[in-house]
Amino acid sequence: MTDSPAVKISRNVILLVIVASLGYFVDIYDLMIFSIVRIKSLHDIGIADNDIRSQGVYVINMQMFGLLLGGLLWGILGDKLGRIKVLFGSILLYSLANFANGMVHDINTYAMVRFIGGIGLAGELGAGITLVSEALPKEKRGYGTMTVGVIGLFGAVAAGIAGKYDWRTAYYIGGGLGMILLLLRMGTFESGLYKNVSATKISKGNILILFNNWRRFLKYLSCILMGVQIWFVVGIIVTLSPEFAKDLGAKETISAGTGVMCGYAGAAIGNVFASTLAQFTKSRKLTMLVFMGLTVLSVSLFLNAKGITNNQFILLCLFMGVATGYFATVVTIAAEQFGTNIRATVTTTVPNFIRATLIPINAAFGFLVTRYGMIKSGYIILFALTAIALFALSRLKESFSKDLDYVEIE
Repeated sequence: MTDSPAVKISRNVILLVIVASLGYFVDIYDLMIFSIVRIKSLHDIGIADNDIRSQGVYVINMQMFGLLLGGLLWGILGDKLGRIKVLFGSILLYSLANFANGMVHDINTYAMVRFIGGIGLAGELGAGITLVSEALPKEKRGYGTMTVGVIGLFGAVAAGIAGKYDWRTAYYIGGGLGMILLLLRMGTFESGLYKNVSATKISKGNILILFNNWRRFLKYLSCILMGVQIWFVVGIIVTLSPEFAKDLGAKETISAGTGVMCGYAGAAIGNVFASTLAQFTKSRKLTMLVFMGLTVLSVSLFLNAKGITNNQFILLCLFMGVATGYFATVVTIAAEQFGTNIRATVTTTVPNFIRATLIPINAAFGFLVTRYGMIKSGYIILFALTAIALFALSRLKESFSKDLDYVEIE
């Protein structure tokens, strides 16, 4: 006996959510694996101790440039050719780059392969969130994006486990996960909202739409800036936690890999709380305010943890992870702010532009460190980014339960 159409559609949507979640899992695995194996891998290719931080920032910045470029590329293609094609193309490029990453022997090749991997990875979260947001009923889409966030964030936990072994093997594992995901995607389907728009002559994937209207441009910029706290915590506080710990007078060795693993385990929990709070209050903006406040509190506690121990570090990383577990909420808000003909471009570029803000944040932090040291510089950047994020959030309208069946007019 065949399934009824309603049951079949329901199963397809569940499969879509699972595949999008696994895409984010691989996304986070790859984003975090360098932070975890940074010291070990750079030592192995001949980088001196005194150059570990500067060369590590160089590699991270190259990866972020790749994400920036890839966000534009896959976002535009997602609106022009469809969300599914982006999910296939991005994961294939990412997988090949990760296999190549396991074979590097010098810093410039390392950085270049991370750049290519960043391009490939850039399409995962945005295309996945776009598909899930468009496939689920508007009242339930928060649960779908919550699932993507929860499963995806455990990619960092997997990276933390893999990073405890040979760093080259960790990259090979990432490439293998990507190829498995590619096979799983064979059964997914295209968004119905996108199919309806693709059959019309409406301009699709025209990124200039975001810049030819001042109000629309400010809305787009606000979607990016409201998430800058998150990547400061991930890219500076946790990644450089061994250096912070030294300035805090730690008597024990602090591992960035442990910080990443605990931070993302906390972020998975925080994502559940953020999504549940949004569903309960029917307000994503209120949820953002609560979690931005928690981020300030958690980072301040870390920066004030004199003589920090490993147990304290683990607890603080869990807390910082919970506090910054609203990234899926940020991307969901971005998806809800724009029409179907430009939604994939927005939803794919926004998370990658947020990640790419780590480039100027790194530069500003490096400038401040030479004058004020690690701890004071951390506080300065934290409060500056919080002010920016709060102002950006204030410029956006509440989007909970917004109907997404509309287009942007040029």
